Amino acid sequence: MEHELVGLAGPGGRWRPVAAGPFALLAVVLALLPIRPVWLWAALIGVVAAIPWLLGAAPEARRRRPRPYWRLSAAGLEKIGPGGLSLVSYERSRIDALAITTGDGILTVFHRFGRTAVGGMTSMGLEPLTVFVTARRLGIPMHVLDGEATDLLDPALDDALRIPTLDEDVPGGGPLPRDHAAEKRLLDQEAALLAAAHEPSSTEPDEGSGQGPGEGKAGKGGKAPGGKEQRLDTPEPLPSRRRVVLLGGLTALLGTVMIVRIAVDGTGEFGARLAAGCWALAAIAGVLMARRRLLRAAQVRWTINAERLRVRARPGRRREVLDLRARDVAAVVVGPGLRLDPVSGEPRRADLAALAFGHRLELVARLPAHGLDGFQLAHALDDHGYRVITPGARAPRRPQYGLEGLPEIFAQVPGGRLVVADGGLGWADAAGDIVLKMPEDRIGGIELLTIAGHAWVRLYDTDGDEFFAAPLSALRISRTDLRDAARRAGLPVNDAEYDAYLSAAFHSAVTTLTDSEPATASVSSQNTGGETAAAQTQQPGPLDEHDLTFAVSAPPDPTTAPGTLLDATRRSRIGTYGMSVLLCEAVALLGAVWLGPELGGFNATASWSVPAGLVIGLVGYWLYDRNRPQLRVSSAGLAVVTRRGKVEWDLGRDRVGGVGIDEATERMPRLVVWSPSGRVLRQVTFPPDLDDLRRACERYGLPWGPPDADRPAPPPPEL
Repeated sequence: MEHELVGLAGPGGRWRPVAAGPFALLAVVLALLPIRPVWLWAALIGVVAAIPWLLGAAPEARRRRPRPYWRLSAAGLEKIGPGGLSLVSYERSRIDALAITTGDGILTVFHRFGRTAVGGMTSMGLEPLTVFVTARRLGIPMHVLDGEATDLLDPALDDALRIPTLDEDVPGGGPLPRDHAAEKRLLDQEAALLAAAHEPSSTEPDEGSGQGPGEGKAGKGGKAPGGKEQRLDTPEPLPSRRRVVLLGGLTALLGTVMIVRIAVDGTGEFGARLAAGCWALAAIAGVLMARRRLLRAAQVRWTINAERLRVRARPGRRREVLDLRARDVAAVVVGPGLRLDPVSGEPRRADLAALAFGHRLELVARLPAHGLDGFQLAHALDDHGYRVITPGARAPRRPQYGLEGLPEIFAQVPGGRLVVADGGLGWADAAGDIVLKMPEDRIGGIELLTIAGHAWVRLYDTDGDEFFAAPLSALRISRTDLRDAARRAGLPVNDAEYDAYLSAAFHSAVTTLTDSEPATASVSSQNTGGETAAAQTQQPGPLDEHDLTFAVSAPPDPTTAPGTLLDATRRSRIGTYGMSVLLCEAVALLGAVWLGPELGGFNATASWSVPAGLVIGLVGYWLYDRNRPQLRVSSAGLAVVTRRGKVEWDLGRDRVGGVGIDEATERMPRLVVWSPSGRVLRQVTFPPDLDDLRRACERYGLPWGPPDADRPAPPPPEL
């Protein structure tokens, strides 16, 4: 059909163990039974543990059975099962409208006799944009409603929940409600798709122009698509797939060897059979966990050029390659979407996905992009001539800073402002008289920085302790005036953002004067006329002794630029020492219990294993601690450097979108570094002092907290 939307569904036929849990439990039960002879006991454990994999490898079990999927077409909304059988059907003639609720993301069908909640958009494998565009192309009214689907199922609630005169009390001209904002965003994306579908393709040559593929966009004043292909890859999984396979195989081999050894030594005692059951459970669990880790260690690779798009996803052993020709793609929507769970095969939400739409507004392909940088992907597609559509900018998340330490006299003096006078700082009233003065001997440093897009000032005493912090807007003085006046008065002023911005501007201006080969620039001092300049440009010859040549240094590196070195806190180091010792002592005690009967008894074994565990724990962590990593924060970026000078990783300033604590619900809070698009780039494994880290980020111009996606990073205020 011309207008048909098929939901995301996983393929069938993947080799997977069948009923691995029950058979693992059965293997443990068999290991506990006193079965004679011993070889039969060991063989039964091995066969029962291997049955799930044999059942999964059977041809009947591996037969491709596609999972049920949802389809929206001219026939209506249907759920298609194996063999093309329609499991659930909502005919087009009976559908009055479709609605998506913003609270729970449920697709609701409005029909003649009421409303029916079909299911969640994510579980159905459908995206709001694709459903919105396809339904409108089919002539089905589409709505976005604020709330949950349960609020729509009882029509009597419409009048019971309505409060009289509530609509009259709502002021006009305010921000849009959530449902209106979501529907407006979908309408804007649909309008962008319509514009992309009806304008000439930038990758097709114009008739009679003699242009080749990829030249149409440049001929209209835009940026020409890149002729060279570009590859974008997700980071390698940690640990690597080979290490995961090796670890799983070693676990299975170790469990098999230990069971064979126990069988050779004899299974007359219950303790030996219990140990065999534990080893069997450990071997089966290790193999299953290795398989699960392999499936989740997916790597996505994009190959982008002006002629086609190639996307390869490797969720396990299968390698699926999606190949799209550029002339078939009208636009690519880059933003949050769906992806298949590599373990269960069910649709799940993804932070980044790409939807390729054709020139008839049909969905051409769903391209996986989880793990990539959305900023880099969008610009790479745009550079090669593809029309890129992204959702609207999110509401900025700004950190909260208080105004503690602000003297009460500031509010008591009408029209007061901060001034630099008599070698110090003062608070002047509207007439210019200074009512509060801070002498120079009390000021140890003045720091200017940007917090949440506003210029702030921090004052430090001679001991280096902060005693005052306030926004400059509350002090009624501009950043430039305070910086220049304080420097003229000889006060210690630090404006790292201003200095870094000037340094970057200087390097960008000087690089235009340098050649590609030598890192030097020459300026002639005897250019007295236009003919001399023309001769110099047309006939490049050797420079005379009057030419001025100066070297241009490379931009600073995050590992060498001046900055602050942050170490792990003393409390965390002591705690890690204690955990290391406790872990070694636990291993020593378990070894004494396990091997004590063979080494002279528990007391004799523990008498030397416990002190040995203490020494191993202290010495082992001391060897690690003497070369522990440290976080280096500078205006050039972030880097983790060990005490011996080895650089573990570094990130330039342009790649850092935010630094701070990730309060994710699926794991414990951790210190991470975000990209400008909001993706986690690095995780800091050691916890530095958060106050020192925030001060360092503010001092060197690094954003603190999660980034605001799609928002540019301007120069410091009042530059």
